[in-house]
Amino acid sequence: MRVNVEHVSHQFPGTGVLFHDLSFGLEPGDLVGLTGPSGSGKSTLLSLLARWEQPVAGRVVWESVGSVGWVFQNPYGVAGRTAIDHVALPLLAKGLSRRDATARAGGLLDRFGLRDVADRPYSALSGGEGQRLMLARAVAKAPDMLLVDEPTAQLDPTAAQTVDHVLGQLASEFMIVVVATHDPRTAAACRRLIDLGDWQVGGDERPVASDGTAVESGAVEVGAASEVEVGESVSAGTPSEPAPVGSGMIEPRLTAVGRRALGDGSEV
Repeated sequence: MRVNVEHVSHQFPGTGVLFHDLSFGLEPGDLVGLTGPSGSGKSTLLSLLARWEQPVAGRVVWESVGSVGWVFQNPYGVAGRTAIDHVALPLLAKGLSRRDATARAGGLLDRFGLRDVADRPYSALSGGEGQRLMLARAVAKAPDMLLVDEPTAQLDPTAAQTVDHVLGQLASEFMIVVVATHDPRTAAACRRLIDLGDWQVGGDERPVASDGTAVESGAVEVGAASEVEVGESVSAGTPSEPAPVGSGMIEPRLTAVGRRALGDGSEV
């Protein structure tokens, strides 16, 4: 299993280029942190990795990726259902008995420090408890690639430390974990960092079409994001099929500002 990001550049209509000519690979066992200033495209890059968006240049290629789980920055759940119900449901959907699903869900709640609120309805949870619950629910699905957006943004330092510790344990030979974060403690828990601030371009430069004419940012078409439930695994379709390139075969003619060497010594 592998995910390849190949010379990817992206922007939205009416905006400048978020990042340019970005390339890296992901394999099971990777715990990668996406960092950079606000607006640098961390959440957008998660969308590209999930193939919910199409890059305006370059491509994202999945090799043998069967499912993707996503935990959004703002958690939500079913108000009247208990915390343990939220985690047990995907296990029941996999065919586990109610008894086994409840036992395994309880273990996951314990890992995220939620054992004491297992029988509490979602509406009675704090924002931080809800965030950790969505992480536990996503882990229960055991996706091939787990995308996590700002997991500690609503947490106190103790809860944040718990989440960082569990994220460090999740990346295994069976799972890729990518985390977008502003939190230096979460970044420190990651095994590799990609700072999108190093992949920004000059504000006056724009993508250039294959005929050499400048393309107005408002004319760039991007794929529409899909709507899925928080923590829901998404079917990969044909795993070996590369993600489609943005419409118009836009070719960027921009100068990247800096490169960052990754944890394995290679340069993306």
